[in-house]
Amino acid sequence: QVQLVESGGGLVQSGGSLRLSCAASGSTLDYYAVAWFRQAPGKEREGVSCISSRNADTYIDSVKGRFTISRDNAKNTVYLQMNSLKPEEATVYYCAARMIYDWRCDYNGMPYWGKGTLVTVSS
Repeated sequence: QVQLVESGGGLVQSGGSLRLSCAASGSTLDYYAVAWFRQAPGKEREGVSCISSRNADTYIDSVKGRFTISRDNAKNTVYLQMNSLKPEEATVYYCAARMIYDWRCDYNGMPYWGKGTLVTVSS
């Protein structure tokens, strides 16, 4: 079983950048797909970006060109670099993981979740 801990959230001005980290313990992430989600108050949780165990990455349209997901298997960590942040993107960001050795990555069926890290974007 894998445990996930997010970090890197904080306060940033509109247009600024943050890098979120999702550190895993209990298992290596080598064979896991890992995704980042966010959920604003009163809204449904949405998948933001996903990286497959074979390093194929996907993004929702609204963050393409601004966010980059990556993984460092030696550190057992997945990152989300977020540039040009917008005030409406301020919320809690979660990482989640699923063991699947595949090129594909989707947001469904993730059994392992972190507790989230708060991103605040001032306008």
